[in-house]
Amino acid sequence: MSARDGIDRKSRAIGRAEPALWPALMRKAQDGDQQAYRLLLGSLMPAIQSLVRRRVFDEALAEDVVQEVLMTLHRVRHTYDPARPMMPWIAAIAATRAVDALRRQGRVQRREIWDETVLAMELDPDAGARMEDFAVQGEVSQLLSTLPARQRQAVEMVKLQEMSLDHVAQATSQSVPALKALLHRAFAKLRQNGVGDNG
Repeated sequence: MSARDGIDRKSRAIGRAEPALWPALMRKAQDGDQQAYRLLLGSLMPAIQSLVRRRVFDEALAEDVVQEVLMTLHRVRHTYDPARPMMPWIAAIAATRAVDALRRQGRVQRREIWDETVLAMELDPDAGARMEDFAVQGEVSQLLSTLPARQRQAVEMVKLQEMSLDHVAQATSQSVPALKALLHRAFAKLRQNGVGDNG
């Protein structure tokens, strides 16, 4: 029995599947299997909550971020390649949503002025060490957090969500040449911060 078909009755009965089955569940969800999708989301929930709570220490805000992660997963699930590990993909989405939420919170709380140093301290700097599998994605998220919002959005859509330039240009109401210029500036800044040409 293949991993795709190995989603046994026990997993369905307890509402959770082993992480090794997550890519197969996502493939089924991408093919329209709503039961597999519900099982996947139920299985991912503890991992998503853990990822978010390592970065967001306010309980109410953390719950909001978990919901944003779930909505993002729902919106971009078609971009996931089941041949690749799922946790780094989810960790990148969770980190991005956490950074966005912390920035929004900083803008709302007018008594506090958030800068990159304060934000970096708010995000748990030891998370990568404790979660070796997520180290690369954590670095990517941290580097992306140094970009202006429009550049970060363009890089996320092209690199993380693997959207074509035409689709990103359409979604952001920009021309392809303007988007290329935006990406060029973003990659130049990322190279300054330690990412090579393939980053």
